[in-house]
Amino acid sequence: MEKLIQPRVLKGFRDFLPEAEITRSDLIEKLTAAFRLFGYVPIDTPVLEYSEILLRKSNGETEKQVFRFEDNGGRDVALRFDLTVPFARFTAEHKDELYFPFKRYHIAKVWRGEKPQAGRYREFVQCDFDCVGSDSAAADFEILSLMKHALSAIGVDDITIRMSHRGVFNRFLEQRGLTDKSEDILRTVDKLTKIGRDEVKQQLLDLTGSGQTAEDILCYISGGSSFADTLARMEQMSGGESDGTRRLKEIQEMMEAAGIADSFVLDPSITRGLDYYTGVVYETFLNRLPGIGSVCSGGRYDNLAGLYMKDKVPGVGSSIGLDRLIAGLEQLGLLEHKKSYVQVEIFCTDPAQSARYQQTAAVLRRHGISCEVFPDPKKLVQQYTVAEKKGIPFGLLMPEDTGSSTVTLKNLVTREQHEQIPIDEAMRIIQNN
Repeated sequence: MEKLIQPRVLKGFRDFLPEAEITRSDLIEKLTAAFRLFGYVPIDTPVLEYSEILLRKSNGETEKQVFRFEDNGGRDVALRFDLTVPFARFTAEHKDELYFPFKRYHIAKVWRGEKPQAGRYREFVQCDFDCVGSDSAAADFEILSLMKHALSAIGVDDITIRMSHRGVFNRFLEQRGLTDKSEDILRTVDKLTKIGRDEVKQQLLDLTGSGQTAEDILCYISGGSSFADTLARMEQMSGGESDGTRRLKEIQEMMEAAGIADSFVLDPSITRGLDYYTGVVYETFLNRLPGIGSVCSGGRYDNLAGLYMKDKVPGVGSSIGLDRLIAGLEQLGLLEHKKSYVQVEIFCTDPAQSARYQQTAAVLRRHGISCEVFPDPKKLVQQYTVAEKKGIPFGLLMPEDTGSSTVTLKNLVTREQHEQIPIDEAMRIIQNN
């Protein structure tokens, strides 16, 4: 006898049973509707890319996390680790077919070979939305506004979006002769919430060789009591008013005008560790669960597409980490769990009436009621059990008298039963519940 293979998945990867996948699919549908409301269109890119495409602008940590291998054709390829770099390649490759500004959303899986831990996997879904072709405060603000709207659309309102500007920080570092160390400093500051102020200070001391410089950096990222106060400090410490500080003022004015300013905080410690950000950067935190980290983040990356084309195409975008967000919502009890999409199970009590069952199902579906016909004439208690396991709220029984136009509707949750009622009345009860 042939040896059976043990069914199992790789560490850091998961199967999704219907209840979990329904939750994820429902959230994706709501996010998709939000993206479309702002005029964003969908695209898709290959799972596999040439390694040089993905790793041309990355740090050593990123390269360690990439699933990279040589394919059967001897090509050096890798699984995409995010959706932003493939989008930069996409923009360069299709620039003559696109219109600018071009606004896209992309919801798909990405892969990172980092150590699996609670809420962190090697395969996960990202929901990206970007605008390329405009270097304006309006484009920056629209992404920030869409972040708030998209999260609100899935029931996440108690959030704080922390934002800053990489250009202003770089100007601050330039004033202190630290331009050549800016990327290392930015990545160190980005670890503030993970490793704490003291460890960041020690790492900054090691990088700069100066305790005073380390203190200056910590002072800069500490912020102020309000958006205006923080911006004034950033401006003063970076050598005066600049394009970056003017951009932050413009965005703040738009937030006030749109009535959403209360959800945003100017926080100079937000730097985003990836190299390609050049302007505004931002991260989103659940106020009741800040420890889970950012659930939606991004920024302006004006030079990213320039890795693949001579023309400069400015861009700004954000990404929702769906799996981390779901983990957070689960902890907060904000997820609605469904085991199926079916509203009504039509029970099978007489195989001779199969055509009639299907006729009734067709009527229900034409009225927008999701339903299914139990396929086998099992004992009624067995059919009830299956329907309840699937979380189906209603069961429908057809009368044995084929000349009758009435049905019996049973609420499988409350056990309430409506006997011998017209199908129209049954549909009204279902739709009202």
